[in-house]
Amino acid sequence: MAIRNQAEIISIGTEIMMGEITDTNAGYLATQLHLLGVEAGRVTVSGDDRMQLIDIFRQALARTDLIISTGGLGPTDDDLTRECLAEALVEELTINAGLEQELRAIFARMHRDMPLNNLRQAMLIPSGRSIPNPRGTAPGWWVEKDGKIIVILPGPPREMHPMWLNDVKPELQRQFAGKIVLTRTIKVYGLGEAKVNEMIASFFKPANPTLGIYAKPDGIHLRLIARGNDARRLIETTGKQITNILTANVWGYDEDTLPGVIGKLMTEKKLKLAVFDDGTRGVISTLLSQAENAKMFFKGGLLAPDNNVKTTLGVPSETISDYGTISSQVAEKMAGVVKEKFATDIGLSITGMGGLDEDKTADGECFIGLADARGEISFSQRLLPHRDNMRNLAAIAALFRLRQLLLET
Repeated sequence: MAIRNQAEIISIGTEIMMGEITDTNAGYLATQLHLLGVEAGRVTVSGDDRMQLIDIFRQALARTDLIISTGGLGPTDDDLTRECLAEALVEELTINAGLEQELRAIFARMHRDMPLNNLRQAMLIPSGRSIPNPRGTAPGWWVEKDGKIIVILPGPPREMHPMWLNDVKPELQRQFAGKIVLTRTIKVYGLGEAKVNEMIASFFKPANPTLGIYAKPDGIHLRLIARGNDARRLIETTGKQITNILTANVWGYDEDTLPGVIGKLMTEKKLKLAVFDDGTRGVISTLLSQAENAKMFFKGGLLAPDNNVKTTLGVPSETISDYGTISSQVAEKMAGVVKEKFATDIGLSITGMGGLDEDKTADGECFIGLADARGEISFSQRLLPHRDNMRNLAAIAALFRLRQLLLET
């Protein structure tokens, strides 16, 4: 299928217009479309206004053959996306018996009566079919009419993302079968963006595959996009060449996440982990808990910024008084203590960080401790102070130290 002009993205919600929430869906979808070889030519934000939204849909239908909207699929009177698209397409909304049954089953599992308003979420038009929503009550729509595709999805990213990945993206790939576009993302940690750029500068020149470089919280992401009948060979060959240059700094590809990579290593080696946190306010544990198999390797953690609590738990008071809380010695003792308390194979710790809160003179240094059967070790980590995401960056640095230890175990 050929896409005339460019795709359009419509983000719906008065809360976006008022600045109460930030629209991250449009950026996500634009990136995803680009990976399919489709450019997002226009992004429109609409409030929950009936006439405005009908007009936006009509204009988009006149301009392009692919429209994706997010938001406005809830059960309340101001959730107007279904009704407005139906009117723009001149089709009648009716309650779909199968969708109604699924909705009632969801509420039954929650031991709750289904409000009548939720029947809005069981409505369909003749040219549409539903897109399952495994994380909510609002199914999406896939509509095909007059050579056009219109996809409507819920606004919450935790619902929208899996629906896109599981249903919408694969269907679009089938629709565009004659236009081969393959992508690969190579994820790198431990090298700055400028250094990575310098090491692989020659790969930015070819028009196919193209290469983009992006700084992310978990390192540098390199995105290869190859087009044409030779796309698979191009993506494989170029990806391997880049990986060979960056070698040990490459930690993952495509949909890999740091918690997922750590979880896989931990379970493969049949190891258990516990965390002693004084610095990230629980971010390390939150990240680890995002691994699908977290229950298999992560036994828990301690959060204790107070030194008296540290000593009560087993960190020697003389170590704190001799070296200070933010020190390699305290980090090592913390890692050893949590390993022992939770009876795990590995203890991971992080000390407090200078440069935050009232300490305006510190340089953003923290210490990461690790303890396993071989003993205790620590690492100094320096971060730019006063950055809003400093705790998140420190937690990621700690997890990369853990990953390195796992690779060496």
